[in-house]
Amino acid sequence: MCSNLKRALLVGAAAILLGGCGESYTWGWHVVSPGLARGRGNIAFLLSGAGYTVAVALCAIAISVVLGLVVTLPGLSSNRLARAMSRGYVELLRSVPMLVMVLWVYYGLPVILSISLDVFTSGVIALALCDSAFEAEIFRAGIQSIDRGQHEAADALGLGYLYKMRFIVLPQAIRRVLPPLGNQFVYMLKTSSLLSVIGLTELTRRANELVVTEYRPLEIYTFLVLEYLVLILAASWLIRLLERRMAAGERGLVKRRADHAGSPLPLG
Repeated sequence: MCSNLKRALLVGAAAILLGGCGESYTWGWHVVSPGLARGRGNIAFLLSGAGYTVAVALCAIAISVVLGLVVTLPGLSSNRLARAMSRGYVELLRSVPMLVMVLWVYYGLPVILSISLDVFTSGVIALALCDSAFEAEIFRAGIQSIDRGQHEAADALGLGYLYKMRFIVLPQAIRRVLPPLGNQFVYMLKTSSLLSVIGLTELTRRANELVVTEYRPLEIYTFLVLEYLVLILAASWLIRLLERRMAAGERGLVKRRADHAGSPLPLG
């Protein structure tokens, strides 16, 4: 991750320096300069939105994964009505732009259900609903990729549909869908910026507020780009680390099974 981060920062710095060669714009990097008290204060203000960005992404992805799995399982059953409802849910939510869903949940859901929602809860619900449709498709592809013999073996053991999914199919499918689930989490980190329109003080909202007071949009939004860059690279590195550990654990399990199968039977 360190090499990727250094490379990205060098590219960003080169672009800034090359852009600074133009004579039509006077750069004002003092607003985000760590060498000045004013710049340090602005940087701290901008970074204070990172907590909401990460919290929203984590909450939304956790809910959307559960919802996606709940929607997928009936869609793969033999019940025609369940399959139709699952497909309708996926197609409906995939067709709604995420920004529109954010606005509808924030302004519409409290009126329809006569409840009170703060901006954080509204944002999590909106992002989770939209993403759950994509999570459902990810799980569907992962489950359908499992060899048909696994399903037949479970049926031969007399396992019901839910038990077959819980003990046989899903443990294998989850390993296969981990990379796309990780990609969805990265996507969620980026789309959390949409919640700035309803007032959630995440990274983008903090940048918008600082632009109003400092009147330096290019410098502040450049710093915002670097914030997201570092955040996304860190998340991607953690996801790849998790994938490698799961892959190593699976290889170790296969090796132990092979050693056990090849070991001689104990003598009576």
